[in-house]
Amino acid sequence: MYVRDARNRDEAWLLDHIDAMGLDETAFRSRDYVIAVDEETNARAGFARVRTHDADEPVCELTSIGVLDGWRGQGVGAHVIERLIDGADAEGFDRVYALTSTHEYLSQFGFEAVPEADLHDALAARLEDKRGTIDPEAVPMGIDTAAFEMPERLRERFKRAAEDDADPEPEETPEDFGIDPDEATYKYDTGD
Repeated sequence: MYVRDARNRDEAWLLDHIDAMGLDETAFRSRDYVIAVDEETNARAGFARVRTHDADEPVCELTSIGVLDGWRGQGVGAHVIERLIDGADAEGFDRVYALTSTHEYLSQFGFEAVPEADLHDALAARLEDKRGTIDPEAVPMGIDTAAFEMPERLRERFKRAAEDDADPEPEETPEDFGIDPDEATYKYDTGD
């Protein structure tokens, strides 16, 4: 597994999964995303994005964190978040914020609750918008980029990550091919 920057050709895939997972696609730009990819199969396993709010004092928001069902619990989301926080740090941001109802997940990396009164105006407006549309239970979280900690268990899981094939291919039925089994006759039909 590895995490890479999204490419233009990933745009349709990202939009499909963002929509299917009910995530935030506000001001979508594929170049803001990173994607976790299986080295052996090239299967995309997860993604997330950093959104910069340009203001008198620019702020950085981590958003649209998604891991596909067969890849959950294997450190995929953790490594995507790590890559984005490292990138924000390299861009000169000392702090990264997230506005989400999945705050328990983020707290394992060192994210802490941020009082709403302390939010930058751009983030306060985003929080209100998210609560009114896609995430009514969203709470503000923040982390200093230098404080991010990857739990060792997630680093090890990521090294061995593989897609879980718990959902086998469904069995094909005559209806899948437009055949009505009650009305169809077959060449060797015995009339049973």
